[in-house]
Amino acid sequence: MTVRVGVIGAGMIGQDHIRRLTDVVTGATVTAVTDIDQARAAEVAAHVGAAAPPTGDDLIGSPDVDAVLVTSWGPTHAGHVLTAVAAGKPVFCEKPLATTAEDCLRVVEAERARGRRLVQVGFMRRFDTGYRQMKEVLASGALGNPLIVHCAHRNPTVPDTYTSRMAAQDTAVHEIDVLRWLLDDEIVSAQVIAPRATRKRFEHLQDPQLMYFETANGVRIDLEVFVNCQYGYDIQCETVGEEGLVRLPDPATVAVRGAGRHGTAVPQDWKARFVDAFDTEFREWIASVEAGAEPTGPSAWDGYAATVITDAAVRSLESDGTVVTVDMKPRPALYGGTA
Repeated sequence: MTVRVGVIGAGMIGQDHIRRLTDVVTGATVTAVTDIDQARAAEVAAHVGAAAPPTGDDLIGSPDVDAVLVTSWGPTHAGHVLTAVAAGKPVFCEKPLATTAEDCLRVVEAERARGRRLVQVGFMRRFDTGYRQMKEVLASGALGNPLIVHCAHRNPTVPDTYTSRMAAQDTAVHEIDVLRWLLDDEIVSAQVIAPRATRKRFEHLQDPQLMYFETANGVRIDLEVFVNCQYGYDIQCETVGEEGLVRLPDPATVAVRGAGRHGTAVPQDWKARFVDAFDTEFREWIASVEAGAEPTGPSAWDGYAATVITDAAVRSLESDGTVVTVDMKPRPALYGGTA
């Protein structure tokens, strides 16, 4: 069976995923593409021999679409996902699942009403080899109970449209999701501290930011978000346990000696750093759709949890570093909870 995928959103990430589904992942074909810019959608669709329906609803309702990929503007995500769920079609939604916790819960309730998971959210770090190796070590119990996690998320630079809120909502959200998964634990509080700001930032932006989280089991997490570090895209994660620690490896690359120096290259953007994770993410999603199985990746509930936690981080930043309690609903049984 070849899974026929309809793509809503033909921007940069949408086009990259269309390339991935067409040239990298087996068992999938892109049969429809739509975008608010209909001329762009038509051009992208023509390149892969797909149709270009006028709206997302038309695409989702098409008999030539088995599964839906949502890569449109964030505020449109919830509406498209809800339409796909109502149609009974599997849907992969790039983060965020929705821009508000209330809309995330609407998706959760729609899935609960159908009695099965149809939604996967695009938190690709769970598919990165290094993070998966860390997960295996932590799950084995070899290090005892995890106690502390140290993280850093650094970008060389960001455009002037990037705001201080986005440090939590667009950047730290990846750590928030992957740490919930790594620790199999829930984040219950957030605090954001503003240290001395870099001169390399735009005036409206607080950068860097230090974020502190506590989990239900008492693990303390510190996260440095520095989006104008200048030197590259650098992701670090180290979990300290009772009997040792586990550290995320740097991407494999050659070491160069010359001119009195010995060093390795640092990735310059997230696409280069996580290209293999994106490929694995889509291979596994397409395999689940082909098998008629529920997706195994991040769920609608994970999308909701990430939104609630980032909302708490933003409130802390905007209240001068107050510790903010994460107010999360009970986890439904569909997602492994008791509610």
